[in-house]
Amino acid sequence: MKLRFGSFTGIKLLAGRGPGIKIKISTVGNVETDLKSEFQAQGINQTLHRIYLQVKCEINVLTPFKDISKDITNQVLIMENVIMGTVPNTYYNIEGVNTNDALEVIE
Repeated sequence: MKLRFGSFTGIKLLAGRGPGIKIKISTVGNVETDLKSEFQAQGINQTLHRIYLQVKCEINVLTPFKDISKDITNQVLIMENVIMGTVPNTYYNIEGVNTNDALEVIE
């Protein structure tokens, strides 16, 4: 790989300019994966189930002048499913009513 001499100066105006200098770059890395599961209520009788793949990459770039280390974490949705339940015979959702007072509201 050739890198232009102006890129070594750190001045943005000179980046990519000048004669090419041959360099060798080696990359070293490590990848860890993990499955995550999430349940979320979606109404009276539905539940949303999601499965994610969490990927964590540790990347090291070795150059003759500088070593660069970077950790990258990303989450990818693999599956999403809505689980249907049975419909209840009765349902009430009254805000501000205590569970002890609920029977008095119904009667």
